[in-house]
Amino acid sequence: MAQAIATPYGAFELKKLYQKNMIFGTVFTISLTIVILFSIWLYRTLTYEELVPTNVIRIKTIAELGAPPSLSAKPPQVSVDKPKVTAPKVGIPTPVADDEVEDEDIVIASREELQEINAPVFSSDAGDGTELLIDIPEEDYMPSPDEFIPYEEQPLQTYEEIPDYPRLAQEGGFTGYVIVQAYIDKNGSVKKAQSVKCNRPNMGFEEAAVKAAYKGRYRPAIQNGSPTGCWISYRVEFKLGNN
Repeated sequence: MAQAIATPYGAFELKKLYQKNMIFGTVFTISLTIVILFSIWLYRTLTYEELVPTNVIRIKTIAELGAPPSLSAKPPQVSVDKPKVTAPKVGIPTPVADDEVEDEDIVIASREELQEINAPVFSSDAGDGTELLIDIPEEDYMPSPDEFIPYEEQPLQTYEEIPDYPRLAQEGGFTGYVIVQAYIDKNGSVKKAQSVKCNRPNMGFEEAAVKAAYKGRYRPAIQNGSPTGCWISYRVEFKLGNN
């Protein structure tokens, strides 16, 4: 039976290899550090450029220095143009007591006078330099459909005229719809009516819807407590009896 021979730790062979490796590592590290430092020094030596000043003033005597700057001297003032301010057209009001205020000449216009003042006035050029002013009465004035007309209460229909079904469409069994625009004046009457869209043109739907629109009656729109004219849009359906 073979017996294992144990070598104790710290034997002579291990100590011999340890010293050899320690010396080799130390020498290699020192050599590598010297090589790196030498490379850096060599690179800086080869790439070094002496900076030569371009503007050099050589002073040979004290007289060339000149007088020292004065401590009491002020920096030069920069001239700035004054801003142009337009003089007020109205003088500054002078405050007075409340009992000294005179308002006897103040006149408040009535509603009818305001409507007359704000009545639409159109101007045109006659061609020879003469300007023509056309004053249209308010009851005859009708704005365009895309013009904004403010009102507080919208028109309310009080009577609806049922349009006649076109004979051609009825015989063919066609149905459709029409979008109608109507201008309701201050009296609640339809002053202008027109068709803006129809899903089946050339079938007589548009003519029948516009004809019936003129016979409708409305409560006019209200603005500032008074009736006013405005445009409205609504849809007219054409359906057969069995639909």
